[in-house]
Amino acid sequence: QVQLVESGGGLVQAGGSLRLSCAASGRTLGTYAWGWFRQAPGKEREFVATITWSGTSTYYAESMKGRFTISRDNAKNMGYLQMNSLKPEDTAVYYCAIGAFTSSRSREYGYWGQGTQVTVSS
Repeated sequence: QVQLVESGGGLVQAGGSLRLSCAASGRTLGTYAWGWFRQAPGKEREFVATITWSGTSTYYAESMKGRFTISRDNAKNMGYLQMNSLKPEDTAVYYCAIGAFTSSRSREYGYWGQGTQVTVSS
């Protein structure tokens, strides 16, 4: 079994920054892609960003481009999401996930973290 544990959420003012981390552990993971998703109250879970195993390719939802940066450290089995210029509409529970390949579709990811709350005040 694979476990994903997230950290780094919290309350921040608009324009501020947060860095989310996600630690993967458990059975041998092999190569995998990281994905980040978020879900605001009353809304569907939405794609945020994804990164390939090598880290050379990254993909973002349009509204996150230029503000969010996804990265990874394979030696530590860690995934990261740096969020800058945060807006109140970024308020949501953020989830990390791992899957066999990069995708914006949540169903392509087999393992998920428990979620971490990010709240951006205006």
